[in-house]
Amino acid sequence: MRTAFIIPLLSLLIAGTAWAESAITTSSTGLLLVANKGDNSLGIIDPAIGRQVAEVPEGGVTGHEIITSRDGKLAYVPIYGNSGVGQPGTDGSNLVVIDIAARKVVGNLDFGKGVRPHLPVLGPKNGLLYVSTELEKSITIIDPATLKIIGSVPTGQEQSHMFAITRDGSRAYTANVGPGTVSVLDLAARKVLAVIPVSPQVQRISLSTDDKFAFTSDVTKPQLAVIDTHTNKIKTWIPLPGLGYGSATTADGKWLVIALPLVHQVAAVDLSTMKVAHTIDTPSRPQEVLIAPDGRTAYVSCDQSGKVAAISLADWKVQKIIDAGKGADGLAWAAAK
Repeated sequence: MRTAFIIPLLSLLIAGTAWAESAITTSSTGLLLVANKGDNSLGIIDPAIGRQVAEVPEGGVTGHEIITSRDGKLAYVPIYGNSGVGQPGTDGSNLVVIDIAARKVVGNLDFGKGVRPHLPVLGPKNGLLYVSTELEKSITIIDPATLKIIGSVPTGQEQSHMFAITRDGSRAYTANVGPGTVSVLDLAARKVLAVIPVSPQVQRISLSTDDKFAFTSDVTKPQLAVIDTHTNKIKTWIPLPGLGYGSATTADGKWLVIALPLVHQVAAVDLSTMKVAHTIDTPSRPQEVLIAPDGRTAYVSCDQSGKVAAISLADWKVQKIIDAGKGADGLAWAAAK
């Protein structure tokens, strides 16, 4: 009797474990995309095996950032050029569309002149494609179905490099690198609502999950500005172990994960205390942070080393170091459908 009871119980436990593993695999199904600036290519990473499985030539000078279509089939890559922000170099003038499964460029948008297009973001409500166009001091609005420019939103500032859009799609916040400011934009009215002075120079920007705060790094001092989006004023500063760069909030809204390139670390900021609670060593020069859709892993691109670090959000430890391409920078997730 005892043996007969144990065997079905073991079978049930094994089946339950298999189901749980299957559920985990399904929940994290997708591909991780990385902008390999040094290779002028889009890298395609299978996160399950921790390996870059393909590189797609972009046919341009270099793309820094990526966004994917909602069905996970296409990647949109603005071709920025070979310069750093505010530095001499070529001025990118186009955006390419890459078929991820076919691993080839299938579309191109020509801006008609050098504008240094940089970050692409899909509007959360209207599905339009917003791209920062630095040399025009604007965010350009594109219909992704037709690849036609349908409008623009002025930022009122030079070097509007990165931006974040609120969950309702009504506002955008731009990090204006050289001026050291943040522009607050009304996307429907296509106008500037405010320009917030932050520091002599800023980099990158992200929003809290409830859109109450915008976070941007002061790259003249190791500190992070926390902007109250209700008042459009700096609420507080968070001291960092090194100069900050790209950041992202976890899905539960409890943590901000931020890259610290010069000290080769990532910091986890507890948003309840607005203090750094964890630091994690990474390969050299971490740049951008992407939280996986299942909320369990933070992927961090490290451009100088050509690596992507996968960090567990459960224990703040590096799970995998993935070989990417030269100058690994922008990250995006292509969900499987």
